[in-house]
Amino acid sequence: MSKSPCIKVCEFEKDICLGCGRSRQEIKGWKRLGKGERLALLAEAAMRLLALEATGRRKY
Repeated sequence: MSKSPCIKVCEFEKDICLGCGRSRQEIKGWKRLGKGERLALLAEAAMRLLALEATGRRKY
């Protein structure tokens, strides 16, 4: 898994991308992460996106 989860939205709220759920630092460091680290980050980002959707702050 080397493909970035970026969906080309790149709008941020409190340092979290509303498109992919990653922070600016996580986006910047994506290429340096191993497979396990990427999977963990994707799970964390998915939880962030769910929280944003639940509060109506994510519309994608």
